[in-house]
Order: sequence, then C-alpha cells, then structure tokens
Amino acid sequence: MTKLPSGLRVTDAAARGMARDLISAARFGALAVLSPETGRPVVSRVAIATTPQGALLTLVSDLSGHTAALRRDPRCSVLVGEPAQRGDPLTHPRLTLEADACFIRKGDAGYQALRDHYLKHRPKAGLYIDFMDFSFVRFDVTRAHLNGGFGKAFVLSPDDLMQD
Repeated sequence: MTKLPSGLRVTDAAARGMARDLISAARFGALAVLSPETGRPVVSRVAIATTPQGALLTLVSDLSGHTAALRRDPRCSVLVGEPAQRGDPLTHPRLTLEADACFIRKGDAGYQALRDHYLKHRPKAGLYIDFMDFSFVRFDVTRAHLNGGFGKAFVLSPDDLMQD
C-alpha cells in the first residue's frame, strides 16, 4: 500500500461525492492567477457554473486583470465551498482545484450550446454575456485538494471529479 503524506486520507467514494457536490453547488469561487506584472499570486472572485459534463466554468471579460493573467499563463486554481452562517468556517468543506484555463470564444465550436446552458443556470449573466469582450473559461483540472473539515484531507485526480 502506498504511504500517504501526513494528514491525507485515501480518496474514497464519500470524498469524491463531496467534491462533486461542492462543484455542482458553487455559485462563485476564488480564482487564483499569477500576476503578469509581478509573477505573484492574485485572487479574485468569479461567478461559477459547470458545463453539461460537470467541468467548472466561468464567464470573463477581457477588461479584467485575471483574464489577462490567464491569457499569459493559464495555470490557476479555484477554491469553492462556503461556510454556513454559523460555526467555525474551518469545519466546513472546501475544494481547491488546480487547473489550466481553456478559453472558449464566440464562434468556437460548442460556444452557443455552452452559452445557452450557462444562462439556464446564471440568467442574470444575460445582461452582459453577449458583450464583445466576454468569453468563457473552462477550468481543466489537473489535481484537486479536498478539505472536508478537520482531519478530512484528500487529494483527488481529474477522474475522481468525473460525474458517474
């Protein structure tokens, strides 16, 4: 049996389910990118949805700093999972996804179907989704870190996050 780093548990069906639930429930997330000016991490909040296949997705403007950063270096991470109204926030599950940003622009194959799907889940985006400076970013996950609360840490693969 492979020895896990200290504090990590073997990824099981419950951990995979919790991670998938966090992704499907996410309405926003914290997006970390590398600043083109300084090379240091910068974090911003972005609206989150999923593709029909369950991949994490956001809509970005060319005017935002995180878009410029992702165009220069697509490596990023996204944190999803919010604490409840009460209790210690560190006891609530959260998921950090290491990913590569994949831009999907107007005119790209599948854009229209993705647009329709996104608006079904984020109807208020209808106010700006068709502006010329907007495009989708799909986050192609390379690895994920699930903290299910105290003593419940897991590392997940992209396959662990796939819908059944």
